[in-house]
Amino acid sequence: MITGGAQGIGAAIAESFINNDMTVHIADIDDERGAALTSRLGNNCYFSHTDVSQEQDIVNWLKEVGSKHQAIDVLVNNAASDRRISIDKLTTAEWDHFLDLNLRSYFLTCRESLSYLHSGSSIINLGSVTFHVGYADMSAYISTKGGIVGFSRGLARELGPRGIRVNCLAPGWTMTERQLRDYVTPDTIELVKSVQCLPELLQPEEIAQVALFLASRVSSAITGQVILADKGWAHN
Repeated sequence: MITGGAQGIGAAIAESFINNDMTVHIADIDDERGAALTSRLGNNCYFSHTDVSQEQDIVNWLKEVGSKHQAIDVLVNNAASDRRISIDKLTTAEWDHFLDLNLRSYFLTCRESLSYLHSGSSIINLGSVTFHVGYADMSAYISTKGGIVGFSRGLARELGPRGIRVNCLAPGWTMTERQLRDYVTPDTIELVKSVQCLPELLQPEEIAQVALFLASRVSSAITGQVILADKGWAHN
């Protein structure tokens, strides 16, 4: 199960999972992209129009999918907003929306999936390199990503006795279609290359491969960790 899976990193994770014979359920509000993705990935990929900032939408989605399969092997919390807003222009309503979408939704999906998670299940919460390095005009976004780190660590301890692993996957600046369209410029490309240990631009498919590792039994010894997939940005 992948939130925000209709495009970007979420879509790349969905494709990686499908290519490894998994059944994937995607929650997103982008009906057009969701339909296009499920059409491309085939019969084992399902899309549900779900606004994860709304509690009842999450409850309905988890109940529908959980009842259908009776078990959830992997939950990927990926949906988020990373709008750049300076603190002097950030409204209370915008702050609350960041919290609802980027952090509260993670809590709700985890809580509502508990009846279907089992020993061997893996929860992957998407964090961000920005929490580790800081970035201007993103204080609300970074606050939620810091909250995800704490939530993941606490939940890993709580669910460990049940054999359920919880990790935080923190990507670097990933060259999704939206990032390239809205934020990436020749100057920012040079900046990213200069601060990373590996001076190549990070691609969604690379994050998806790390998610696949965390979803699989190959990573059975890993829980409660923050896995930075950032080509060495936070190393500086």
